[in-house]
Amino acid sequence: MAYEPPDVWTWDRESGGRFSTINRPIAGPTHDGELPVGDHPFQLYSLATPNGVKVTTLFEELLEAGHDAEYDAWPIDILKGDQFSSGYVEANPNSKIPVLMDLRSDPPLRVFESGAILLHLADAFGAFLPSDPRARTEALCWLFWQMGSAPYLGGGFGHFYAYAPEKIQYPIDRFAMEAKRQLDVLDRRLAEAEFLGGSDYSIADMAVWPWYGALVKGHLYEAATFLSVHEYSHVIRWADTIGARPAVKRAVRVNRTWGDADKQVPERHSAADFDRG
Repeated sequence: MAYEPPDVWTWDRESGGRFSTINRPIAGPTHDGELPVGDHPFQLYSLATPNGVKVTTLFEELLEAGHDAEYDAWPIDILKGDQFSSGYVEANPNSKIPVLMDLRSDPPLRVFESGAILLHLADAFGAFLPSDPRARTEALCWLFWQMGSAPYLGGGFGHFYAYAPEKIQYPIDRFAMEAKRQLDVLDRRLAEAEFLGGSDYSIADMAVWPWYGALVKGHLYEAATFLSVHEYSHVIRWADTIGARPAVKRAVRVNRTWGDADKQVPERHSAADFDRG
């Protein structure tokens, strides 16, 4: 039966599929709760979803490169609504993960939105973002391409293909077409350059890889066959190159609370946590 929108939309708490219990049409906290604080200058509150992995990748790459970028990473259980605690909403009024508290300043500086966190840290350490204006601009273009494109992949294709309470052909077809168009955009870029920004690995790659790299490697939505990802050989080459980096192998484990136990590091406070994971 075709859906006929009412004159005035009202919230149906039972609709929305897998994540219906945490989605709501209003902002603000639902309960009191303070965020834990560790010993390091950077406090990350996150989960090992694609947006969370972006930031842990940069932290681990900074540490791998010898920068003094030690951080505490605390898990935020979005299915339990941790992101709606008063402490979390104060740090991130959008109630999404991740959020970073930079304790190097007084008062501490909050940084929300994953792209903003990547840019903040890259500028703070002078790393993984070219200083040459032309190269920096190219990298930033791809960073913000990801910020604008991924909602079509996640909230669009991923939701209707994997999480919606029923399969509806129109939205699946619509967002599958867009997902493949985006993969083609990436494939054409990576046919002419080793990395998205050019010859250097940057925060642009760190932002795009957890989404599109995971997609072509079959780790996201189990949609590799459906989307014929074998067609995007340059994306696959790039995804394999980044996935083999030691820092990335560590990053995907941080704030991971599901799957094989040896792949989980729910909290990260030092390099030793990877040995205990």
